[in-house]
Parts: sequence; C-alpha cells; structure tokens
Amino acid sequence: MRVPFVDAHIHLWQLDHLHYPWLMPPFADDGPNGSVEAIARHYSPTDYLADMDGWNLVGSVHVDAGADAVHALEETEWLEGLAAEHGVPTGIVAFAPLHDPAVGELLAKQAAHPRVRGIRHIVNWHPDARRSYTPQDWTRDEQWQAGFALLAQHRLRFDLQCYPGQMPALAEVIARNPDVPVIINHMGMPVVTDADGFADWRIGMAALAALPQVAVKLSGLGFIRRDWTPDLVRPLVLETIELFGTDRCMFASDTPTDKLFAPIATYLEFYESIADTMGDDERRALWGRNANRIYGLGLQL
Repeated sequence: MRVPFVDAHIHLWQLDHLHYPWLMPPFADDGPNGSVEAIARHYSPTDYLADMDGWNLVGSVHVDAGADAVHALEETEWLEGLAAEHGVPTGIVAFAPLHDPAVGELLAKQAAHPRVRGIRHIVNWHPDARRSYTPQDWTRDEQWQAGFALLAQHRLRFDLQCYPGQMPALAEVIARNPDVPVIINHMGMPVVTDADGFADWRIGMAALAALPQVAVKLSGLGFIRRDWTPDLVRPLVLETIELFGTDRCMFASDTPTDKLFAPIATYLEFYESIADTMGDDERRALWGRNANRIYGLGLQL
C-alpha cells in the first residue's frame, strides 16, 4: 500500500474559460520549455484524478497556471468551484504581480478565499532572453520586494520559481521577511547548459536552504533537461534532500506541464525509488506530511 500522497504542485485549465497566453498558438520550440502544443488542451479534475489512479492521492495544491494577469481572481474563483464539486484542489497558490504598486488590494482579495494558501509570481530571468520568463529581473526591483513583504500581512506563502543565478540576492530579500514561508518550485531549475550551471545551482540552493522558512518541491525534472533520465537527475534530487532535509522537501507531479517530457507515472515511480531507500517517517514526510504542514492544508495524515 502506497503512503498518502499530497501532490504539492498541479495545474488545471479550461482553455475556453480563461485566457492562457502561453498555451495559445502559434507554438514554437525555442522557448524555455520548448513547444507546449502537446498540453494545450483542457485539463480537468477528472483528467487529473485519472493520472493519479493508484497513487493514494489525499490532497493537492494548485499553483497558478499562467492565465492572463487580468484573470487572477477569476482563476481562483473557478478553482474554488472545482474544489467544492470534485475535491480538487485542496489548496490554491494564486497569482499576483508583486511589482504592481496596487498589489496589496489583490493580495487581500486572494487571501479572502478559503483555499488560498499562497501566491506565485514567476520571476525566472536569465541573461539569455530565450530562457527568460520575464522582461527584467523583478526580484531586484524595490517595488517587487515591497510587494513580497506584504505577503506576511495576509499570512500568505510564496511559491518561488526562479533561476539559480537569482538566488543569492533573493536569499537576502527572504531573510528580511522571516514571516513569509517560501517554497522553491521545481528543485531550483538548474540551467545545466550554462558554463557554471551546476555550481550556480549549488551556491544558490545553499543560500536558500540556510533560511529555515524555505522549503523545496522535488518536481519539474524536465526543466533540468527535456530528455532527463534517472541517472542524470538522481544526484541532484539527493543533493537537494541533503541540503534541505526530509522535513523541507516534498514530491509534486507538476502535471500536466511535466507531461511535456515524460508520462506522469514515470516521475512518480522515480520519486518512489528515492523514497523507498528511506525510513517510514521520511517517506511519509516527502509524499504528504510536509506539503500538508507547509501549506496548512489541515489534512489528517
């Protein structure tokens, strides 16, 4: 019997309900993730639950799915309706543009929804424009840093999706705001094609791991390399667990995005091979207890 799984990172979308610019044609292979045409179709709770068949799913955290910024609240309201009907998701990480001087009003409205646990504002910036998700490094912007600080007032967590080169400076911002829990997405997204990609990742992750309010999701292996293999990523996963400890790491499917690179079962079976080398308490922490605690989901595990 598999231990209870709280999936710490999922996405749902209905393409005729909200506008998702990144899922609209024309599709090209030169972006950060390559072509996304294969996942540019509706992905519902029914689809998700089918993908999770056999994995003892007991909870899930939906992370903002890249809808147009003007739909930030609409996405949250739509997800609340899905959760009431299907039980998916259990928690919501909503969107808010932290560099917006008026973001405080949006944060208050997002936090008023019962399942909202945090905010994600993707901040991946890289000197190579083909890798960047943003036009500039927002994390160095004073207004963005002020928006980040506002999260504490609303008891919101922050899902951090950035590149390793941004991490040392970000660690200083996070250290100044100890009441904002931070969850690193996709194992810190090492840029292995950079000359010092692995070194930058180790330096950046160590800086973040030194802060007790920072946790990390073991997910997004295809962002390391689209043709990832267990032999390639296993040392990085184990190094991440060693840095953060088994009490600050959590498994996540990142479905359906990670389907771009492999079937979801392939990821989960790989994570299972990692966890099966550990004791029962550590396995249960990685698969569900940490996500339940860190996101404040209130599940009985």
